[in-house]
Amino acid sequence: MPPERLDVSRPAPNPAISLEAEVPEVLFEGMRRFIEEHPSWDQYRLITSALASFLFQHGCKDACVHQHVLDGLFQR
Repeated sequence: MPPERLDVSRPAPNPAISLEAEVPEVLFEGMRRFIEEHPSWDQYRLITSALASFLFQHGCKDACVHQHVLDGLFQR
């Protein structure tokens, strides 16, 4: 099956920044189910948390990234 298209663009101070990604259907469905089961999460928070965690795990030293990782761990 072709990957689902996930548009996580969000109005921002710099409108030139957006993200569009194709993800495998199984991953897309997992994300959809997670968001349905956790109403305090939305696609923007999920993608931000996942991206920050990836960057942190791969050696990013930026304090802003570290803060996003901590926010993802301790917010409900």
